[in-house]
Amino acid sequence: MDAQRTNGHDHNHVYEDESIDTKLNSEEFLESYGLNLPSVDQERIAAATQEILIAVGEDPQREGLQRTPERVARAYTELLSGYRTDPVKLINDAIFTVDYDDMVIVRDIEFHSLCEHHMLPFVGRAHVAYISSGKVIGLSKIPRIVDMFAHRLQVQERMTHQIAGFINEVLEPKGVAVVLEGVHMCSMMRGVKKHESSMTTSAMLGCFRDDPRTRAEFMAHISRPGAHAPF
Repeated sequence: MDAQRTNGHDHNHVYEDESIDTKLNSEEFLESYGLNLPSVDQERIAAATQEILIAVGEDPQREGLQRTPERVARAYTELLSGYRTDPVKLINDAIFTVDYDDMVIVRDIEFHSLCEHHMLPFVGRAHVAYISSGKVIGLSKIPRIVDMFAHRLQVQERMTHQIAGFINEVLEPKGVAVVLEGVHMCSMMRGVKKHESSMTTSAMLGCFRDDPRTRAEFMAHISRPGAHAPF
């Protein structure tokens, strides 16, 4: 994951506004971003998995499968944890006031998700940018926002817009840009079985949508080879 800010100077302090927590806790906000689902019923997932094993002709009691239903239940609880993320805890007061309005870019954020059509994985990288209107968010929060929307049953197009919309609502910036590049197992393992194909989706809000120069600057930054941290 690479992060950068173009131009400007750092003069940050914590942005204190209880209205942000109020917004993040509101039923309307939680429902609009699918953050109000009940707890996972692991027993039902395990029972359903056992039925699937029987339906495909397997013996769920053979040595290699005896604990598979419970393992699948735990795996789905982790893989679908995005529905139950607390946005207030995720943000955790990591919003700061600034006196610049330069572009902030976090690129090459690895993600994994589950396609809602076949419940098979799709994996890829996210590139996120915004232009501040006086507030910025802690660097580690952008990947956590990506994970919140990736760890659920998804389609890449919706995930792209959810990430952009969430950042736009929290920071109220001049603009937000999100590009996702994904490889989908459902098209590699079944159906057309195309192993080399990938999918790119984008969401542009505010000045990234309205100003071609701003959009071009963002696309130029994410098109460059990524920088790697020294070890």
